[in-house]
Amino acid sequence: MKIRPIGDRIVIKVIEDTAQTEGGIFIPDSAKEKPQKGEVVAVGEGKTLDSGEKAPVSVKVGETIIYEKYAGRDIKIDGETLKILSTSDVLGVLEA
Repeated sequence: MKIRPIGDRIVIKVIEDTAQTEGGIFIPDSAKEKPQKGEVVAVGEGKTLDSGEKAPVSVKVGETIIYEKYAGRDIKIDGETLKILSTSDVLGVLEA
């Protein structure tokens, strides 16, 4: 099943940080920070402006983004947990 976000929303696959430090110490789930990084898997058509035109979405499928800590809604599709968020919650795009 595929999902197509509406308006200026995007769908991301959350990227979890490793559960182990460089020194080999395992970090319990209760001590982990909430993830703020994800890979864009779908984008909407853009926000409709007052003039009726569409403002394009500023991220593309396949890009890795950083987003606001408590942004978006978690959803489950085909057993995979994804997050839907607005483009206004995106803080930046990670570039290699």
